[in-house]
Amino acid sequence: MIQNNNPLTADPRDLRDLDGPTGNIYLSVAIISKRANQIAAQTKDELQGKLSEFASEHDNLEEVFENREQIEISSHYERMPKPTLLATKEFLEGKVYFRTPENDTEE
Repeated sequence: MIQNNNPLTADPRDLRDLDGPTGNIYLSVAIISKRANQIAAQTKDELQGKLSEFASEHDNLEEVFENREQIEISSHYERMPKPTLLATKEFLEGKVYFRTPENDTEE
């Protein structure tokens, strides 16, 4: 399995750090929320793609519970950091691109 150094639990955050890039805590939270939704959607698609390999029209209940590889894949995704933690980390590191209507000027 791939090891990463992303946080698995929530850490207390200083609100001044969160509103630094935008100057507005509410805008920062909205940006983090949208990025978390993107991460969650990507992870869901990736998981469904991997689990679809195991899909069968004729599986009975016992076969589903006995499939070790499927259980390992699911367990791996359950242990991954939550999308909100990843999005917050990306935002604080300046890795999230965002723009606001006030900053968009047509020239």
